[in-house]
Amino acid sequence: MKIATWNINGVKARLQTAKDWLEQSKPDIACLQEIKSVDENFPREEFESLGYNLVTHGQKSFNGVAILSRLPFDEVNRGLPGDDADEQARFIECVVSTQHGALRVVSLYLPNGNPVAADSIKFPYKLGWMDRLEAWAEERLALEEPLILAGDYNVIPMPVDCHDPKVWEGDALFRPESRSAFRRLANLGFTDALRSVTDAPETYTFWDYQAGAWQKNNGIRIDHLMLSPEAANKLVSVDVEKYVRAWEKPSDHVPVAAELNF
Repeated sequence: MKIATWNINGVKARLQTAKDWLEQSKPDIACLQEIKSVDENFPREEFESLGYNLVTHGQKSFNGVAILSRLPFDEVNRGLPGDDADEQARFIECVVSTQHGALRVVSLYLPNGNPVAADSIKFPYKLGWMDRLEAWAEERLALEEPLILAGDYNVIPMPVDCHDPKVWEGDALFRPESRSAFRRLANLGFTDALRSVTDAPETYTFWDYQAGAWQKNNGIRIDHLMLSPEAANKLVSVDVEKYVRAWEKPSDHVPVAAELNF
């Protein structure tokens, strides 16, 4: 089974690109972030015509997550628990049935957190969201079932995950607090799928549209597939599908796809 994550950066702006990718990559489950669409305006038929079931948790003009699956959904939950006042659409969870049992998949879009300033609420919101994710994930791990947390984490885990660490010093994506929160999540028992199969440098998933970042390979790795022990045991391979970044009207992110033996 192939499971992929991709920050699409606007489903309407990237509709044809997304369809071309799905037809070429053929993921069984695709987790999308930054769909930037309310649920009722999401172009469902375009994806259903390719053989996908889909669920969305959308928001007008900002954020928004979706899961596309060739398997029917047994369970769907929208929104990260822990803060009833949080209206940002950043989290959707589903359960599907495979021949080896249940598989739980989450598409998540963590807050960016910038600017990091004393008078800004954005960085505290990011850290609070990560605390809530950690608490939720710890509860889900107790189920002892395959679980995949797929998405744009807006966290650069290690210096090797960016082209120039000095450039990112002080940025919310690379702040010690953000990286520490990511490590705490991993230390619950999750495996960073990509880093479990390669430690190669210059392995990036995002290149800014500005300053020729793509052409210079000035990228960062912020899109991750985090696997519970039960999912990690079934991991076969991981691929960063960089070719999509060179297409017409690309997202600034590229898909990350894992093959698992389900």
